[in-house]
Amino acid sequence: MTAEFILLGFFMTSVCAGGVTDLVLSCGLVEEGAGHGGMGNGAMFARTPVTLVLRDVPVGPDESLELLTPFVAPSIPDPDLIIFEAPASSPEIPNAEALLHADCNDQEVTCEMSLYSPRELQGSSDSVYFMVSLNVEGVESSASLILETLAVEKDQATLVQNKLGLPLSSSGTLLTKVIFLVFSHVKSVSAPLRGGILLSCGFKQQDTPLAQDVSVEWRLQHRGKGQKVLVMKTQLDDVQGNTETHALRRDSSIDVTQVVSEGNASLTLNKLKVSDEGTYICTVGVGHFRSQQIIQLNMQQPPIVSLSKEKLVLKSPQTLSCHCSKYYPLDSQMEWFSLSPSDTEPQPFEGQGALSSHRQHGDGTYSLSSHITVPPTISPGTKITCRVTHRALDSPLHVNIMVERPETESYWWILGFLVITILFFYQVMR
Repeated sequence: MTAEFILLGFFMTSVCAGGVTDLVLSCGLVEEGAGHGGMGNGAMFARTPVTLVLRDVPVGPDESLELLTPFVAPSIPDPDLIIFEAPASSPEIPNAEALLHADCNDQEVTCEMSLYSPRELQGSSDSVYFMVSLNVEGVESSASLILETLAVEKDQATLVQNKLGLPLSSSGTLLTKVIFLVFSHVKSVSAPLRGGILLSCGFKQQDTPLAQDVSVEWRLQHRGKGQKVLVMKTQLDDVQGNTETHALRRDSSIDVTQVVSEGNASLTLNKLKVSDEGTYICTVGVGHFRSQQIIQLNMQQPPIVSLSKEKLVLKSPQTLSCHCSKYYPLDSQMEWFSLSPSDTEPQPFEGQGALSSHRQHGDGTYSLSSHITVPPTISPGTKITCRVTHRALDSPLHVNIMVERPETESYWWILGFLVITILFFYQVMR
């Protein structure tokens, strides 16, 4: 692993310091501004390059540290540069090792920052707050951090960052600390109908145990519509520690004890329906600070596949149907194959089946049928297969039927035998 690299706008260096490293991320400070002309044309966003230095990221015992080099601040502080510096160990950033290994795994890291202004603290605090969103390509976990600027002793030599108007440290950085973060171990998850799922959401703050009121809200966004799923509020300064939980979606729950003791705000959903699919937003508030994580829930239900016949004897052309039932989502593929006694590999059936229209059931699932005409010229012993492919299946599903040889016509043989038998007994009885 190289000590220093540039990858798709992401830059990282690290240094061993007694089992911890420094991590340097190339981020973007996003600011909302006016549209063309200043009004009436919608908001525009400006992105200013900034650097985020995370100090004291833990290093595993198996890490190779020989090639790691320290982050070195500019020898001459530059008030035009924006370099944030924050410890990453208190509170510890979940899955920080994914940032350390992003270069080796050819993964892009997305780091977005923005000013954060809690309404309750406006005009009453000398600190400035920033929201940081961290995501690693191909890694399910993500995190949102809130940084608070630290006081800097000012003197005549103190420089002020030109854009933000904040005093710089002697090394030219903006000193901050992580005061609150919300994270999730999943970005997208799939679940079957009528089953259950746990949507991951957690949070950490500087004070442990929690010393402020906590609120958790889960919302579902789907096709432009939003609705609350569950709301929880706890008052830790209350002698009895009162907690209010309102589950607006039946069969949804949250473990209040784990929220307070472990910072675990994960949501459990049972008896899942198609209508539960969508984007879930976990918003956690501690004191004056709030942050959130977004998780996509996809509903999936594998199809039930069957054939219209249990036996296929060809005396004349026969219609054979393959029924694909009770699946979700809509996209499915149905194909026909045949394998005659003389073939070594299944062959696509001549004239692939005619499809029916999709049918939607009351529970939101779908059904589809495919029909083929099997001519009597097909050899007995031929295996006809309907193959169904669907997102909820680990591999395609196959149902088969064997073409059987027609039975020999024995009616006249039986009639002749009866006639001979009757004549025989007639002669004997005479």
